[in-house]
Amino acid sequence: MKKVRWGIIGCANIAKHSVIPGIQQSETGEVVAIASRGLEKAKETAEQLNIPVAYGSYEELLADPEIEAVYIPLPNHLHKEWTIRAAEAGKHVLCEKPLALNAEEAEEMVNACEKAGVILAEAFMYRYHPRYTKIQEIIQSGEIGEIRGIHGAFTFNNAGDSGNVRYKKEWGGGSLYDVGVYPISAARMLLEQEPTAATVHAFFSEEHDQVDMMASGLLEFEKGVALTFDCGMWAAFRNTLEIVGTEGRIEVPSAFITNKSEKDHFVVITNETREVEVPYLNQYSLQADAIGRSIRDGKELPFPSNDAVLNMKVLEACLTSAEKRSRVEI
Repeated sequence: MKKVRWGIIGCANIAKHSVIPGIQQSETGEVVAIASRGLEKAKETAEQLNIPVAYGSYEELLADPEIEAVYIPLPNHLHKEWTIRAAEAGKHVLCEKPLALNAEEAEEMVNACEKAGVILAEAFMYRYHPRYTKIQEIIQSGEIGEIRGIHGAFTFNNAGDSGNVRYKKEWGGGSLYDVGVYPISAARMLLEQEPTAATVHAFFSEEHDQVDMMASGLLEFEKGVALTFDCGMWAAFRNTLEIVGTEGRIEVPSAFITNKSEKDHFVVITNETREVEVPYLNQYSLQADAIGRSIRDGKELPFPSNDAVLNMKVLEACLTSAEKRSRVEI
């Protein structure tokens, strides 16, 4: 397979430390160019990561006919503009999560990519890891009985970095959009349904432009099943998921960020614990390969772009609930 030629729009840390190395280590992709708002920063990043071409503007990168796909790790409020501009330039798009600031924007982006005949994928790398296929198989086998509830947590403490883009309200900052998206998307994926209502309580910080620095939520699903979750950017690090059934439960100690030194996930049936081993794999490479095969072979993406629109509807409801301190139907 001829490798997909990727361009990177922006020099964010997630790009430099995770996504670019992931594409470079993938079977199907290579990073051929990177762009920043200034040429110096683009050149510096290109040199660090062995990327052949550096551009001093995003427009120059999109004008490069050699680039087939772009990854967009820009602040959330810029996702819509540059996804649509990339689509109009004929580039396939991997856009960082959350896809947009709201469902309406997300729908515009999906429509623009469909019109241009290009792929649009939301960068939820964890979903491409085979451990979630195994988890789904365990659930479907009936080993843990009927699902009664899911609990997810994703928290970290970066509050001291006051200039961080995560702390700009108008730019789509806040913990719900940054890390709450993970347990929310995981519950939707595992339950294979959409929630009907959201209730969220949040801590909005005056020191951080009134974004939600911590949020605790409840999403209502069918048959009395719920996702309870918490997410935060001013709390000790946690990265866990638990699926509770009538006969047992599944614990995922490192649910969204994989770590070579950590066990993968466990199944607990009454008092007996069974460890399920899954080899360590680079989730970012798996993500790039899924997109690469879709571009080259026309394979359907495991997660269609419209999934991002549905996820944004849930996120909007969560933020509205936190701001109004009330239950919001979705």
